[in-house]
Amino acid sequence: MSGRGRVALCAFAATLMAAGALLPLVSPATWLVQAAIMVAVMSGVGALARRVPLARTLTVVLQAVAALLMLTVTFGGDRAIFGILPTPGVFEEFGALLTAGGEDVGQYAIPAPATDGIRLMLIGGVLLIGLAVDALAVTFRSAAPAGLPLLALYSVAAGLSGGEQSWLWFPLAGAGYLLLLLAESRDRLSQWGRVFGGAPRAPGRVSAGLGTGGGATVAPVRTGRRIGVLALGIALAVPAVLPDLEGGLLAGAGSGSGPGVGRGGGVKAVNPLVSLKDDLNQAEDREALRYRTNAEDAGNLYLRIMALDRFDGTTWRSTQRAVEDVPERLPDVPGLRPDVSTTEISTMISAAGWYEQTYLPMPYPATEVRIAGRWRFEPTGRTLGGDRGVTTRGAQYQVDSLAVNPTRQQLASAPQAPAALLREYTRVPAVLPAVVKSTALKITAGSANDYEKAVKLQDWFAVDGGFTYDTQVESGTGVAAITRFLEDKEGFCVHFSFAMASMARTLGIPARVAVGFAPGTALPDGSVSVGLRDAHAWPELYFEGVGWTRFEPTPSRGSAPDYTLPEAPAGSPSDPLQPEAGTSATPSAAPSASESCPEQERRLGGCGAAAPGEVVPPADSGFSLGSWLLGALVVSVVALLLMVPLLPMFLRIRVRARRLGSGGRTTADAVARTLEAWREIIDTAWDLGIPPDDSLTPRRVAVRIVELGRLTGPAAEAVHRVAGSVEQVLYASRPQPGTGLVDDLQRAREGLRAAAGRGTRLRALLLPRSSIRVVWAVSERWTAFLSGWEVHRLRLARRMPVLRRRPSHEQG
Repeated sequence: MSGRGRVALCAFAATLMAAGALLPLVSPATWLVQAAIMVAVMSGVGALARRVPLARTLTVVLQAVAALLMLTVTFGGDRAIFGILPTPGVFEEFGALLTAGGEDVGQYAIPAPATDGIRLMLIGGVLLIGLAVDALAVTFRSAAPAGLPLLALYSVAAGLSGGEQSWLWFPLAGAGYLLLLLAESRDRLSQWGRVFGGAPRAPGRVSAGLGTGGGATVAPVRTGRRIGVLALGIALAVPAVLPDLEGGLLAGAGSGSGPGVGRGGGVKAVNPLVSLKDDLNQAEDREALRYRTNAEDAGNLYLRIMALDRFDGTTWRSTQRAVEDVPERLPDVPGLRPDVSTTEISTMISAAGWYEQTYLPMPYPATEVRIAGRWRFEPTGRTLGGDRGVTTRGAQYQVDSLAVNPTRQQLASAPQAPAALLREYTRVPAVLPAVVKSTALKITAGSANDYEKAVKLQDWFAVDGGFTYDTQVESGTGVAAITRFLEDKEGFCVHFSFAMASMARTLGIPARVAVGFAPGTALPDGSVSVGLRDAHAWPELYFEGVGWTRFEPTPSRGSAPDYTLPEAPAGSPSDPLQPEAGTSATPSAAPSASESCPEQERRLGGCGAAAPGEVVPPADSGFSLGSWLLGALVVSVVALLLMVPLLPMFLRIRVRARRLGSGGRTTADAVARTLEAWREIIDTAWDLGIPPDDSLTPRRVAVRIVELGRLTGPAAEAVHRVAGSVEQVLYASRPQPGTGLVDDLQRAREGLRAAAGRGTRLRALLLPRSSIRVVWAVSERWTAFLSGWEVHRLRLARRMPVLRRRPSHEQG
């Protein structure tokens, strides 16, 4: 392979390696297969154009046209001429798809489904980057600036993922750029010829292929490789040891301020609400988790991911706090008195292979967690976060937790919270509109305690206030969004939980917002399935002696806790001493324990309660080999259909490149070069409308080409010189091939093309008549193959009578 060919191949590889950073954003990943094939075709068009050779700008234009045709076939074929030639309708279709893709990006969570709009954005973007890289590195021979589009591609992926993607994509993209630089430097070095000053190569030592002599040519390449690898290693190692601000490329492996948990630092204040609306509006309710529990009522089992405890007037977020290793048993629940009724339950949870979450969904409050991998514990929020890139993808874990069952009296008589906690969790921004507090005071007027205030707030949002649940409402989180929500009275869980938490704080009740999953759907096998549409947010209010307590202000979502329901007469199902299953219609995942069952047995899942055994992982792994293969097949067929009309042009370019590149220094090589140059002149004339005449001598052929091709001056002289050289090598007793054949051939071609019309030149490029020689050559070889096979069969027949053909009257 030539030096320029190696650079082109490395440019193609670097583009795909950088595009790999986009893989976590969309599922399935069949779009990358399509993009790879299209970039390969576009690179091939560039390689052919450079072999002609065409002007650099024309080469780039041809590649852009090829990319446009491929995008037309893939995304706008039904509105194109013959399914390939773009029309104004095709560009309208592109605009509509790009608009829809932009809306999809804002609507769906990562990984987003591969809609047509998103696929066009991804494939079109990769094609654009591939065109820029190929043009800079190969066509214009400047590989260093090609790193800018590669960096742009990686930066877009990192930005869209919020820094959550694996840090491994950076060294992969960096390695692609490094290979591109090395290939270009090797190509440049090989053009210097012999490098002097180095020690001679030892006899018998194989050349590295760089230069024609001297082992010194290898040293610069080896040095370049070492420098490149060292630079890439430094780029990876330095961010891991330097302190960073709000995350960085390798923040998850640092002190903890990145997307994940650091070794001894804190948990980054990530905001999962960015994707909560996206999850609720997914076109398909993908199963994210599946669990099995021995809880008496799975309808009240919420899976909590984290708590947002800081409201700055713009958004709610989680405070960055110190983390520690996960203890064998988690610390006691803060604020929970021993006299409050609790039941310890155990839950086995399995995450889908596609579901990637930095924080671990689990019931609250957890008391013990058994999970493989590197996880860190944040005591204040009682959350577990993955360290060094560890996520929930495909995780299976067991969580022991407490089902806290306070009575209404215990909540109503709760003393005031500690001063430090009260100060932190009742803080509201100065810009909070006064209508929030005034509305809260109006709703809770006449309440005797904080518990009554909290219940009235919950009931006002969920029942009495006339609110409507709607996931299509703009999911703002600032003070303006709360005001608009109170006026319009429509929204989804984010609005309800934020509004209630803000109102509670204005009333002096410590409050925060929990994010996770509402109870899922019970399955026939006793397990519970949790999908993306079960994503939920709810307020947690603090009551001294009980701790952080869940409330449910969102109508038609989840279940209101028993301690917030109206009190019923003693002995009824609503008696606080006999709590019922809330308002959820979700069936229990396990039968209730009998009244006579000892408490310890009931906690361990005995007396008829289903102990949480192994749970079958969700079926949606996020990867479909069949989809990949089908997508690759479809794109391959489309690429072949695109290539068929251009096949004569490619064949002709290949033949011309082989003729011009004939090498060798022997007399036989010189004779072959002369004859190939003469054939090229004849075929060029043929392509331009001057058919060959094999009955004429080379001299008469030259006269005919000059006359019919209207050649004059240097072009005519070049044709006659090549014809004279042909007669020398064919008829002279001691052939003396001429010199300057390549220059004469170029002059003849330029003269013939200049004398022809534009339409003739275009036809000669796209449908060259001389390309039929390839068909003739293939036919001759096939005939020779058949003849040889027949001879071979007859020889075998003599040795093996069974292979002899039987006469027709003996057959049957």
